[in-house]
Formats: sequence, structure tokens, C-alpha cells
Amino acid sequence: MGKESSSIPDEEWERFLRDAGAGAAEAPQEPSARARMVTRRLREEPEPPRGWRIHEPPRQRRGKGRYAVGLVAVVVCLLAVVLAPGPVAGWFGGEDDTGSPSAAVGEGSGGSAAGGSQDAVPTAEEPFRGSPAAGWEDGRAGIGLPEARATGWMDKGQVADALDRTLDFLAASSLDAGVLAGQRPDGAIALVNPHQEDVQDYVKAAFGSPSEENDPLLLFSRFDASEVRPAGDVVKTRGEVTYREGKRGALEVTADVTYVYALVRADGGSDEVARTVVRRETVMSWDDPEKVITEPGTFSLVSYAADIANGGCDNHTGYFSPEFVAERAAGGSGEGPEVDPYDRDVPMEERMRQGDATECGRAGRL
Repeated sequence: MGKESSSIPDEEWERFLRDAGAGAAEAPQEPSARARMVTRRLREEPEPPRGWRIHEPPRQRRGKGRYAVGLVAVVVCLLAVVLAPGPVAGWFGGEDDTGSPSAAVGEGSGGSAAGGSQDAVPTAEEPFRGSPAAGWEDGRAGIGLPEARATGWMDKGQVADALDRTLDFLAASSLDAGVLAGQRPDGAIALVNPHQEDVQDYVKAAFGSPSEENDPLLLFSRFDASEVRPAGDVVKTRGEVTYREGKRGALEVTADVTYVYALVRADGGSDEVARTVVRRETVMSWDDPEKVITEPGTFSLVSYAADIANGGCDNHTGYFSPEFVAERAAGGSGEGPEVDPYDRDVPMEERMRQGDATECGRAGRL
């Protein structure tokens, strides 16, 4: 091997030949091709300036480009409404305080109101009497699911499964009897991506020390069992689920549902019925596990919004606090705008713009 074919420094090459010719027992082995290449490069490169960091920490190993998804936007409306002044019959439907019949309710509002004032007053046996919700479906049946089709990273069957699990979440968070009685909604929480740290922090705070910022009622329906109990085992619902392709090919699902809860006092001393109306819009992302850090069968929350009527004004206890006649009379009407909690013709985004989280509005009816 000639010297010209090597990139070994002259001094090292001469020592190599000298030791080899002398038959040294520990003659050095010729450096590898990679070592020669590195040596030559170092000889040709200028000396680095003083202060230049030669050592660099190793780069983090890249996976498959997966992301830990955070909650992009939290839309909050704490529109806690109290009753407008007027007789109970006028509140629930039928005749108003002037004696004239109430206006009919449009299709988007959920059907027409009840007729006479006596029939409009709800009872423990007919807790939805006088409410548009009387004509709504019960529980899951009132939440319409669209036909599944291949979208984003999911085929048709996977989309159908995701829609079914979406309905499972809605039921576990807003219809489950134990949760309504104040229990922790573990079944619903289990469907949320456990790697979505901001949401997990929110859930932990909301059920540990609920506050205006961390209010569990934005996603979950709970009542204090020592104060009220359901008037029967039916929750009236009306809403729909839609979907589209979201970020990184995810299946983005939006649920816009109105829930109507009928309640009586827990002590059983009265048959008076109060109703709480909650409209929620929840946007969830069923992510591609090749692109997002997630767990099978879970979704990442994108956003959520809630519009609550008769759930308690400025209430941050972690439980809805519906008012009955006595409480309404003592509390008076709210100072915010009057709204119809049954009106589903108004998009949720517009309702959020109309509402003012700093004031208690007035529900046109319950």
C-alpha cells in the first residue's frame, strides 16, 4: 500500500512503517477508512473560534411524528339564568301574566308549548308538562347520529365505532343516573385521551376544587343529591352529531345537544318540579395514533361550550343548583339578556356571543 493512498498523518505513517519493519509485536493497526476520513476532515477544517461549543447534546430520537395534543380552545359561557317575573303558569307555558295565550314555538325550538295554564304546570308524574321537551325523545334516542363514511385516517367501520363511542361519552357525562346524583363521571373521563395534559389537569382541578375556571358542569351534568333528586328516570334530549376531517387527518366530531332535567326537592316535602336546561357543544378529535399520542378508543377534546338555564347563578360548587318558586321570588330576575333555552335555531357560536358570562340572564321559559 503506497503512502499516496492513505490519509494518515506523515508522522504516524513513518512510525507505522518503522515499527512494522522492525517486527514490533504491537505494531499499530492501520486506522479504518472512517478514521482516516475524520482525520483528513479535521486537518482541513480551520480551528474553531474560542468559546465555540464542541460538545452537543444528542438529538432526541424521532418517532413517527406523533404529537401530544392540547386543548386548542375552551369556549365558556356561564350564562346562569333565573326566572323572569310572572306566575308559574306563564313561566312553564300556557297563559302569560296578561291572560293571553303564549306564542307557539317554532320547529327549531322543539315543538309547540302546552295549552291551558292548569295543564302547563308540571307535576312529579308529568315533570315535562308545559315544556317543549315534552315532545322530545328520551335520553340517547334524542341524539341523532349521521351515517358513517370513510373520513380522514378512518374507514367507514372505524367512523361508525367512533360515533358510537361519542354517544357513549355523551350518555356517560350527561345522562348517567349516578353522575346526575353527583358521582364522579369516571366512565366519561375514561374516553378522553389520557395524554392530553391540559384536559387531565382541568378534570383533576374540577373535581378536586371546582371554580369558575375549572368548572365540571361545562362537560358533565351533576346535581347535589342532598338538595334535589330527579323527578323520574327520564332526561329529555334533542341534538345532533356531525363530523368532518380535522387536523392531521383526524375524525373531528361535533356534538350539539340540549338536555332537559326535571327535579324535585330531595326532602320529599313538596311535589313542585323545577327544570334545568343545558345545551352543550363539544368538539372532539379521534386522532390517528400514527400522528398523535393517544390511546385506543379515546378522543382528544378540541373545544367545549355550555349554555345553562336554571343551574344556579355564579355557581361554582361543581353541582347544578336549580331554583324553585321560593328561591326565584327571593332572587328576582337576572340583569342579562332574555333567552329561550329551547331555541336550537341559534348556532351555539352566536349564543356565546350573545351571552355575557359576567351577568345572569333571564330564561324566557323553562
